[in-house]
Amino acid sequence: MTPSPDRLRAAYLTARDALLAERVPAGHWVGELSTSALSTATAVVALHLANPFEHRDLIDRGTRWLADHQNDDGGWGDTVKSFSNISTGMLCRAALKMTGADKDYPAAVEKAEGYLNVRGGRSAEQRAGAIRRRYGKDRTFSVPILMTCALAKMVPWKEVPRLPFEAAALPQSWYRFARMPVVSYALPALIAIGQCVHHHRGGTWNPFTGPLRWLAKGRTLRVLRRVQPTSGGYLEATPLTSFVVMALSSIRRRRRPAEQEVIDEGVRFVVNSVRPDGSWPIDTNLATWVTTLSVNALAAAGDLESLDTKDQILAWLLGQQYKERHPYTGAAPGGWAWTDLPGGVPDCDDTPGAMLALLATCPPVELPTIQRYMEGMGWVADLQNRDGGFPTFCRGWGTLPFDRSGADLTAHALRGIKKVHPGLPDRYHQAHRAGLAYLSREQRADGSWLPLWFGNQHAKDDVNPVYGTARVLAAYRDLDLRDAPECQRGVSYLLAVQNADGGWGGAKDCPPSVEETALAVEVMLDLVPGWEGEAPAEPKVGGSAGASPSHQIRRGLAWLVDAVESGRFRDPTPIGFYFAKLWYFEKLYPLVFTVAALGRASRLCRVPSRSASDR
Repeated sequence: MTPSPDRLRAAYLTARDALLAERVPAGHWVGELSTSALSTATAVVALHLANPFEHRDLIDRGTRWLADHQNDDGGWGDTVKSFSNISTGMLCRAALKMTGADKDYPAAVEKAEGYLNVRGGRSAEQRAGAIRRRYGKDRTFSVPILMTCALAKMVPWKEVPRLPFEAAALPQSWYRFARMPVVSYALPALIAIGQCVHHHRGGTWNPFTGPLRWLAKGRTLRVLRRVQPTSGGYLEATPLTSFVVMALSSIRRRRRPAEQEVIDEGVRFVVNSVRPDGSWPIDTNLATWVTTLSVNALAAAGDLESLDTKDQILAWLLGQQYKERHPYTGAAPGGWAWTDLPGGVPDCDDTPGAMLALLATCPPVELPTIQRYMEGMGWVADLQNRDGGFPTFCRGWGTLPFDRSGADLTAHALRGIKKVHPGLPDRYHQAHRAGLAYLSREQRADGSWLPLWFGNQHAKDDVNPVYGTARVLAAYRDLDLRDAPECQRGVSYLLAVQNADGGWGGAKDCPPSVEETALAVEVMLDLVPGWEGEAPAEPKVGGSAGASPSHQIRRGLAWLVDAVESGRFRDPTPIGFYFAKLWYFEKLYPLVFTVAALGRASRLCRVPSRSASDR
């Protein structure tokens, strides 16, 4: 049933007020990332290896949480809402074994072994092979997981591939030419785990790499310490920081000062990151990302007047722009990271989001803010790869999946630099042409695009073409390319995969979620004509077959309105696809995306929104 204008408006106001209520006292948003079994397992192992006596209470609370949150099949998922997977299952089993918690939770251990026997095999070699197959040639996560299992004596060290940690001794500008077996952001893992595996497996007989690795130990440890943020947490991520701590702590040798400082600071981060229930989140927060998403959602709704902390947010966002070259990735000044914490790294999703939020919140004649926007635009344009697409962190790192160009990133970058005009340098026009050509090539035969950073656990191969297609279509919409054949094929794809109840999941026949339904609806409001008018009688057919596109948009809106009225819009689902097959969900995603969709629908229907002073 099509929601009436009054129901639509009421649902929007409910969602908007819920989102505004999530701000912190400083006026912006911080959000809340999901608790993670993977993070909890790695944190427990790191603390045990660093000092099992000093951290006994945290270790016991962490293992208790793991035992209490085991899935029914005996495995663990990355979040409390995630399906079990072999990687997290092996890490949780290693945590219970290494800390001696086996005797405290025998039922959990028995169930875990049953799960691992089915998913990995009964032998250590079979289980190690299952881990390697899951990640392919990307060793960013397979080697840390196998290292953890080897430390727990669950697999032999010969099953843990070596990492060329000596490559980190090269000048930073050479990294992309070294064909690293880990992604660009995993430099700390390359160094620490590379040294750990080298230590436990013994030296190599290679007459060149053997002496080179021996000489590179001290230099690479100094690099590891230099890129460690003041919080102690690499990328503000518990798993990455924990892997570094456990790797170095396991090497029983007289430690260099830099090595001990890395361990001490990493432990401090892990201890400070624990949650009251004894678990750890996947990352500290996405404050910058969720703030820009929220601002841009209210802008889409035409309701920035309800944001009474707009000036504070503008000042805060300006303060998050990087002013110096980043020590971690070597990124030039001008970009934004996902968080306001020191472990963040500027990237090509958060920077366009921040740029759009700056334009939304700054006064029309605020030239200093426009200048900062232009700095961001230059930063984004400089990151463009030769294929015309945009990567996440570093230009030219294209050998592994998460370092290549991404359709969702490229679309966001093009939206961020869309304010081009004849007076700007030609490189911005060239960036647009190359980016659109890349998107055209990346469109799949069914009209969809795949995103780089978001997946769906119900879809084949864990992909999320609904998210990717919605994000790319937003670029065609904002660039006034609605009649482009690529745009029309993308719209047809989204309409074709709508569920019978009006919602969308990550792909055809996937369970619907608030996040994916809102993303699909919000972008198609401008691309499907006629949905705003009076709805005629709907064809009585199953699913979307026979329904007009405008009817389908109304169905999607009705699904979202019902989600708000029932309270389901507050329930996040795992759509994050972070690092290499590492899942998360964020509390604010369903609120933000619902506000954007219902607010835009209200605006396009010319239904006035009530200002904050009217509430």
